[in-house]
Amino acid sequence: MYSSSTSKMFFPRLVFSSIFIVCCLATSTFGATLAKDEVEALKSIGETLGKRNWDFGIDPCSRPSSWEEVVPPKSYYANNVTCDCTFSGNTTCHVISIELKGQNLTGTLPPELVRFPYLQKIDLTRNYLSGPIPPAWGSMQLTDISLLGNRLTGSIPKELANLSNLTSLVLEQNNFVGTLPPALWNLHNIERMLLNSNNFSGELPAEFARLTTLKEFRISDNNFTGKIPDFIFQNWTKLEQIFIEGSGLSGPIPDIGALENLEYMIISDLNGAEATFPQLGKLPKLERLMLRSCNLNGELPDNLSTVTTLKILDLSFNRLSGKIPTKLSALSNLDQLFLNGNMFTGEVPGWILNTKEKMDVSYNNFTSTGASGCEHNSVNLFASISRVNNSGIVSCLASNNCTKTLHFLYINCGGREENVNGTTYEADYYAAGPSTFFQSTNTWAFSNTGIFLGDDRPDDIYVSENMQLLMIDELYRTARLSPSSLTYYAFCLANRTYNISLHFAEIQIADGQNFSSLGRRIFDVYIQGKRVLKDFNIKDEAGGAAKPIVKNFTATVEDGTLEIHLRWAGKGTTSIPVRGVYGPLISAISIFDPGYIPPPENGGSNGISIGMVAGIVAGAAFAIFLLGGVLWWNGCLRQKNTLERDLKGIELQTNSFTLRQIKAATNNFDAANKIGEGGFGPVYKGILADGTVIAVKQLSARSKQGNREFVTEIGMISALQHPHLVKLYGCCIEGNQLLLIYEYLENNSLARALFGPEEFQLKLDWPTRRKICIGIARGLAYLHEESRLKVVHRDIKATNVLLDKNLNPKISDFGLAKLDEEDNTHISTRVAGTYGYMAPEYAMHGRLSDKADVYSFGIVALEIVSGRCNTKSRSKEESFYLLDWAHILKEKGNLLDLVDPRIGSECNIEEVMAMINVALLCTNLTAAARPSMSSVVSMLEGRAAISEFIDSSFSAKEMNAEAMKKLYLQLEQNDADNSQTKSMLADGPWTSSSTSAADLYPVNLTSGYWQNRDSTNYVQ
Repeated sequence: MYSSSTSKMFFPRLVFSSIFIVCCLATSTFGATLAKDEVEALKSIGETLGKRNWDFGIDPCSRPSSWEEVVPPKSYYANNVTCDCTFSGNTTCHVISIELKGQNLTGTLPPELVRFPYLQKIDLTRNYLSGPIPPAWGSMQLTDISLLGNRLTGSIPKELANLSNLTSLVLEQNNFVGTLPPALWNLHNIERMLLNSNNFSGELPAEFARLTTLKEFRISDNNFTGKIPDFIFQNWTKLEQIFIEGSGLSGPIPDIGALENLEYMIISDLNGAEATFPQLGKLPKLERLMLRSCNLNGELPDNLSTVTTLKILDLSFNRLSGKIPTKLSALSNLDQLFLNGNMFTGEVPGWILNTKEKMDVSYNNFTSTGASGCEHNSVNLFASISRVNNSGIVSCLASNNCTKTLHFLYINCGGREENVNGTTYEADYYAAGPSTFFQSTNTWAFSNTGIFLGDDRPDDIYVSENMQLLMIDELYRTARLSPSSLTYYAFCLANRTYNISLHFAEIQIADGQNFSSLGRRIFDVYIQGKRVLKDFNIKDEAGGAAKPIVKNFTATVEDGTLEIHLRWAGKGTTSIPVRGVYGPLISAISIFDPGYIPPPENGGSNGISIGMVAGIVAGAAFAIFLLGGVLWWNGCLRQKNTLERDLKGIELQTNSFTLRQIKAATNNFDAANKIGEGGFGPVYKGILADGTVIAVKQLSARSKQGNREFVTEIGMISALQHPHLVKLYGCCIEGNQLLLIYEYLENNSLARALFGPEEFQLKLDWPTRRKICIGIARGLAYLHEESRLKVVHRDIKATNVLLDKNLNPKISDFGLAKLDEEDNTHISTRVAGTYGYMAPEYAMHGRLSDKADVYSFGIVALEIVSGRCNTKSRSKEESFYLLDWAHILKEKGNLLDLVDPRIGSECNIEEVMAMINVALLCTNLTAAARPSMSSVVSMLEGRAAISEFIDSSFSAKEMNAEAMKKLYLQLEQNDADNSQTKSMLADGPWTSSSTSAADLYPVNLTSGYWQNRDSTNYVQ
C-alpha cells in the first residue's frame, strides 16, 4: 500500500506525463502539411466557386479560422476544410471533407474536385451556385454530396452511378431537369436520396427497386409521371422517411408492407382516380402518417388503430366517408389529428371532443358535433355539419344574429387595425394554431389547418412580420400564414356581386444574389369553391420580394356568405431561406359591393325649409351652367381624342399612372433611356419613385397600328396573369399621351440573345434553352386552355419573347391578340402577323385558331435549338428557311446538325431530339395534326411520348443540306447589321422597316442609341 506522501508525489508525475504525451502527439500532427497539389486544387476550386477569403498564407490543414470555424449545432452556416493527417507517418495531409454552407457563393460546381483523391464529403448547401453537376465527379470516392438550395441546372449525370460508396445524395431545391438515370440503382450503399423541389420528370425507373439500402427518399414538388411504384413499400425494407408531396405522381397508394423502420410517411396531392385506403402492414415505429389530398374514398380501416406510435395523422382533403371508427381512440400518442375536408358522417366521437390535443374535423358531413360552437377545447368544428339542407350560414354560427346587412369588409390579415386612404381594415392578429377556428366579429371568421414540418420550433408561427429592411405600406408589414389550409369566411353580406381584392407581399423570402432569394412559395386560391389562382407565386407575380401585389376578382353572394380559401398543394420550396417557409400567405382582404350607395349619415329629413331648398337648387343650377360654359370654352367638354375615348371605354383592372410620374421615371423620355423602337412607337426604361424598374411603351403619333392594337393589348394583358406572360403594371392616359407600363426585363428579347448583334448575344447553355422553350409553351398553354379568356396571340416570335434576370421567358406584345371563339376556328378578314412565323392556313386563307400559335411556337423552338433566325434573305432568289433545312436534315437522318455549335457538347441528346421533333410536329402543314400546347409541354418535359411525325412537303427539297448551310452562313455574314425581323399586315405592304404591332424590345437598334446609352447596361 502506498503512503499518502507517495500518492501525492505520483499524481503530479502522472499529470506531467500525460501532458507530455499529448504535446508530442500534437506536435507530430501539427507538423503535417497538405499535399502541394491539393493546395493548388483548393486555389482552383476557390476561383470556380467564388470563394475568395481562404488564407493561403497558412497551411489549410493547420485549422486556422479561415479554413475551419466552430459554429452552433444545426447551424445553416459552415466554413470547414477538414483534413486527415495520418499519411506518410503523420507528415502529409489530404482533404477529406469540404463544407461551405450558407455563404452565398456565386460560382459553379468545380470539376477540379477530382484532384482530391481522398475527398469523401462535399457540402455546398444554401449558396447561389449555378450550372450543372460535373460528370467527372463520378470518378471520385465521395460518400456524401449535398447541394441543397442553389440555382443548379441540367440533369443528374449518369456517371454518378459509379459512386459505389455514396450514402447521401441531396439535390433538393434547385432547377434540375430530366428523368432520373436508371443507372443510379448501382448506388449499392445509398441511404438518403433527396430530390425535392426540382423539375424532374418521367416515371421513377423500375431499376430503383434494387435500392434496398435506402432509408430516406424525398421527391416532392417535381413533374414526375406514372403511378407510385409498388417496390417503394415492398422492396425498400430499411425505409425510415418518405416524402411525395405535389410530385406529379398518380395514385393509388400501394399497400404498405412490413416496414419496421418507417417513421415518416408523407404523401399529398396525387393525380389519378379515387381509391380506397391502402392496406397497412406492421409499422411499429410510424410517428407521422400524412396522406393529404390523395383521392382516398371509402371508410377508414379498423387496423389503422394498431399503429399506436402515431403522433401526427393527417388525412385531410380526401373523400373519406362513414363514421370515424371508435377503435381510433386507441391512438393514445396522437398530438395532432387532421380529418378536415372529407365526408365523414354520424356524430363527432366523444374521444375527439374531449381531447386536449390539436384536432380538426372541419368541413365534413356530420349529423351532430355535440358542441354549441365552431370550436370545442382544441378541436376545430367549423362547417363540420352537412349543409345539404342548410344553405346560408354554417350551423355552428347560426346563433349569430346579423344586426345589419354588410356591403363591404376589410381585413388586415395578421396585423392590427389600420386606416388606409380613409378605409379601416379590421385587426386580425390572433396567434392561431394547427387546428384553429377564430371568430373576430359578428361578420367574419377564419379557419386554419396544419403544422409546419421540419422547422425545429416548439410552436409554429402563423403570423409573420416583414423582416426585410424595405419601406412597405402598412397593410403589407404583416401577414397571416398557414402550412396547409387557410379559409376566411364572411357572413351577413347582402346578396350582391362583389369586387374582391386579395393583397399579397412576400415578406419571408428575400431579393438579391443570395440563397435567401431562391425560395419559391406556391399555393392555390379558391373563392366560393372555385379555384381562381393555381400555383400562385407572390414574388414572381409582384416582380420581387416585399413588393405589394393585388389580385382582383368578382364573386356573387347568394346566401349571405363568402368564402376565400388558400391551400398549399405540395408545390414550392420548404427550406429556403430556412426550414418551414412555405404555404399560403396573405396580407389583407378587401370585399366591396360596387353598387352600394351609403345612406345619409343623419338619416331622414334635416329640417331645411322649402324656400331654402328652392334657393339651393336655383343656385346650383346656375353654378352648373356657368361651370359647363367654362369647361366647354377650355375644351374639356368637347369630343375627346379617339384613342383616349376608346381606352376609357374599357373596364381595365390595372393601375393608372400620371404623365408626371412617367416623365420623372424616364427623365422626361430622355433618349439615353430609350431601349427600343417598335411598330407602336418608342420604348423607354424608367425607375419609379419606389425604385421599381419599368419599361414604358409610348404610342407614336405616326404609328400605323392605330388605337385598335393599343386598346386590345391593354384589355388583354390586364385580364391575363401568368409567370410566363409579361406583367403589365398599368397605363397612362393624358390627352394624346397613351402609355403602357410594363415590368422591365433585364435580358431583353430572346431574338437578341440568340441572333442579335454579336456583342449583345447571350451564352445560353442547353438547360437554359430548354427552360426557355418549356416556359414559352406553358405561357401559350395558359392563353389557349387555362385562362378565363381563351386567347390566340397571332404573333409568337423570338422578338416577342422577353427574358428576365434569371432568363425565364415571358411572352409579350398582345397588340395582335384575338379572343378564341367557341368553334375554335374562324375566318379573319384582317390577317396580321410576322413573315416566316405565320401558319400557312392563316397566311393564305385567313383561317385562325390556336393552332396558328402552335405553328409559330414550332418555328421559335427550332430557332432556340439552332441559334439561327428562321428566315434570312438577300433577294427573292437567295433565301434561307430554317424549317426547310430541318426537313432536309430529317430526311438525311442528320437532325443533330441543326444544333447550335455554341451549345457545345454538354447537352442531353435525348432532350435535343425531343425538342426538334416536337418543333416539326408543331409546324405540320395540317393544322389538325398539330398538338395542343398542353400536350407540347408534356412532351417537352418528358411526361408524354412524342406523337408520330407526319411528313409534310416543303419548298426547298431540291436543295441539299450543305448548300443551305453555306447560303445561311453567307447571308449571315452579309446581313450582320440588318437582322430586323420582317412584319406584315394584310391591309398594308410587306415591310422590313418595322417590327410587328409592338415589339417591346426589338433585336437591333441604331448605333447611335448604343453610343448614347447610359451606364446601366441592358444585358446584366
